[in-house]
Amino acid sequence: MSENESKATSPSTNRKLRFLLLRVLFAAGFAFLMTQINLEYVESYLYDLRLRSKPFDRTADNIELIYITPKTVQDYKGWPSADDQELLLKRLLEAGASTVIYDFNLNEVPGSIDEKNLWEGTIVDAASVFVAGRVTPLKGEEDSLFLPDPLEKISLYPAPKTTDLVNFAKDGVTRRMILTYQGRPLLPLRVAGLYNPEILDIQKVRGRFDFYGTDQAYIDFHKARTFPSVEFTEAFQAENLKRFKDKIVILGSDLGMDESEYIMSPFNREVMALTRIELLANTIDTLIRNSGPIRLPTSVAWALILLASLLTTHIVLTLKPTKGLLILLITLVGFAFICTMIFWGAGLWVPMAGPILTILLCYYFFIPYRLIIEHRRSWEYFQKNRLLSQVEELKSNFISMMSHDLKTPIARIQGMTDMILADKVQLSSQQREAVDTIKSSSDDLLKFISAILSYGKIESEGVQLRLQSRDINTLLEEVIRKHEFLAKLKRIQVISELEPLFPVSVDADLMKQVLSNLVENAIKYSPEDTKIMVSSEETPTHVVIQVADQGPGIPTDELQNIFMKFFRSKNTKSSPIKGSGLGLYLAKYFTELHGGRIFVESSHGKGCTFTVELPIEQGGTHA
Repeated sequence: MSENESKATSPSTNRKLRFLLLRVLFAAGFAFLMTQINLEYVESYLYDLRLRSKPFDRTADNIELIYITPKTVQDYKGWPSADDQELLLKRLLEAGASTVIYDFNLNEVPGSIDEKNLWEGTIVDAASVFVAGRVTPLKGEEDSLFLPDPLEKISLYPAPKTTDLVNFAKDGVTRRMILTYQGRPLLPLRVAGLYNPEILDIQKVRGRFDFYGTDQAYIDFHKARTFPSVEFTEAFQAENLKRFKDKIVILGSDLGMDESEYIMSPFNREVMALTRIELLANTIDTLIRNSGPIRLPTSVAWALILLASLLTTHIVLTLKPTKGLLILLITLVGFAFICTMIFWGAGLWVPMAGPILTILLCYYFFIPYRLIIEHRRSWEYFQKNRLLSQVEELKSNFISMMSHDLKTPIARIQGMTDMILADKVQLSSQQREAVDTIKSSSDDLLKFISAILSYGKIESEGVQLRLQSRDINTLLEEVIRKHEFLAKLKRIQVISELEPLFPVSVDADLMKQVLSNLVENAIKYSPEDTKIMVSSEETPTHVVIQVADQGPGIPTDELQNIFMKFFRSKNTKSSPIKGSGLGLYLAKYFTELHGGRIFVESSHGKGCTFTVELPIEQGGTHA
């Protein structure tokens, strides 16, 4: 690259780099603002949607639920007594239940002190029986983990429910489980560890995270009534007792009276969507299978927000609005689909709210700016187009005026030269050559002016066909006779092969101008002592005329441009042959005005063949 080229391109490159840097800074600033917005509610809702739409719903298949329901209360004339509870516990242990968990307030169970002491002894003697506590006492308050007299020997294992009321989504939905509190494992971790000892190493629990001195994880929730259950009374039946062998049995209530016995789940946000023992079952099942969802860190969300901001800014400011909007919609759908597939397949919770809202807000933030730029650009284009239209009109008027004014003196010059040549006075050879030169020059100038006038009519849409039924061969013969003298000067032989044709509707003057241009060009650009072939034939739908010469031909890279106005080949520009560059443009325009077409076939150095096709049946056209 030369020094001048480097200087010319450097400002443009620097300007592009500045625009790019400014765009990146805008996107980064917008992304930073988005990271300051708490989107936990939206993010959790999108997480719930992915959880609800899971196409499969697997469990460890080793948990059974026993409910105390309104039917139970009706059958027992109240809450089942301590004696009934102790009897069912013995039956469960005899049936081979691996673990039994009570998840209701044992103090409220009716019965005598002896009955309660007997029930207490059965619970304490069985190492596989646990009683869930609702609170998690601090260290030093372990005494609160025992029931009051007469069940004072029964210890409680904390199994509190978590609800997003103050932190996270703040929507009252339960999504998390507490694994440990002040270093002590809670009931779900203790029970699940009996079946999956690996999770007793808290670092190996999938999706574990720290929260206010606790180890927590997200629950791999299932729909309500996923776990098999039976009503308290029916649990005594022999056929039902068999189902409890080697199972974790959780006893609780489903009376529909106390909201504290229920939770809102990701599947259902009704107040009583899921019972507490179903929550406990989901928690234990998640730990046994170690299938808790893994929420990706905040840094990933920030990176996705930045990427979304950069992408949206680039699309909005560079692409056409329709195309850009389509790409953004595809991006949104694709991103949501990929995040859902990752969650279903790998249990990874990819943050979606931030990137999606970034794309939407960034689009609506920058699109007005884009519209302002487009409006300003359109206004500038309109002003430039208006100016160009005025210049074009002035040019056309000037050309038309000058062409008309020039035709009169040229006609006088031609008349005077004709008079001189017709005069009987003998001219010297030098005078004769001068007069011939004047006549030839005036003829060339008249042709140029006529071409300019025709071009002016085209530009002002003033060309109108005057169709007449004419024999194309007759027009060709007139054109050939007109150019016989020019051909003889170069000793060029014009050979015509004209097939008999039916008359077609054409504008004779315009078509003669087309044919004359082709024949004259063939003569002018052909070397001396060559041949030109002019032929005509008829097809079922067209009259075909061809003019072939043995001239230098047209370079391949110029073939597509030769019918453009004012175009001249680079070879002819340096030759003594003069031209306006309008002849072939007019020939193409007039041919297409008749509903036909014109094209050329040429090999450089091997001549040209111009073909004109005119439809046999056509109506008049106005340009």
